[in-house]
Amino acid sequence: MSRRTAVVMTHRRPEEIREAVEALERVAAAHGVALRWGDEDSEPDDGVEIAIALGGDGTILSALRRFSGTHVPVFAVNFGQVGFLATIEPHRFAEGFEQAFRGEFDLLELPAVGIAAPGLRQAGLNDVSITRRPGGRVAVLSYVLGGEELGRVRCDGLVVSTPAGSTGYNLANGGPVLAWGVEGYVVSFVAPHSLTARPLVVAPGDTLTVCNRSTGEEAVDVEVDGRPVGTLSPGDSLDCRFVPGAARLAQLPGTTFYQRLREKFGHLV
Repeated sequence: MSRRTAVVMTHRRPEEIREAVEALERVAAAHGVALRWGDEDSEPDDGVEIAIALGGDGTILSALRRFSGTHVPVFAVNFGQVGFLATIEPHRFAEGFEQAFRGEFDLLELPAVGIAAPGLRQAGLNDVSITRRPGGRVAVLSYVLGGEELGRVRCDGLVVSTPAGSTGYNLANGGPVLAWGVEGYVVSFVAPHSLTARPLVVAPGDTLTVCNRSTGEEAVDVEVDGRPVGTLSPGDSLDCRFVPGAARLAQLPGTTFYQRLREKFGHLV
């Protein structure tokens, strides 16, 4: 009989998680679970039962990306600033590890935004941003849905967010918060030079096409979950689509999105 296995992913501040790591090793040994230390670039291992993420939302996203498309859930302990994706807060890590290895959690299926352009195929679990380069001119971006160009906006950029990512860059842009479980994604603008550019929630079956309409040689940068992945030169376009069930996030039973929203951001007034 093969031994149970968990992959552990952490941030780069080991002194902050030392006690949690020691507790994790004790609890794992008590449950007969072997720990493997990994990173996002490692290939998912056959037989991995669960991934434990110790860090902030960046670390949690790395774990979700690594195990995207697999059955492996990510159980996350918040050692970051916001930790909106975290399963538990750090003061509960010992109890949390017991629950993780006993399987006492619910599974939340997270969608992604898949992007496609010549030489570029990626998927973002949080968001995809298309922004002007530092020191560059204001970008001109057009966006097309259902074969209709809805507008051309002079702006610093455009952000396409999943429901999980709607509380990040999108929220800072004044975009709407999408509850987890909503089927769809949201488009918002970064510093639009327009009185009519408004955020838009896109249906899950619709493909969004963003085109760089800037003049001259003003390319725009493309980032997925905050990581640079490419550029769009003037005239280039990028397709975005909704990808359901891209990753699995562990949640304690009884946890709700709205409870988490209030805990992390306070009253929405």
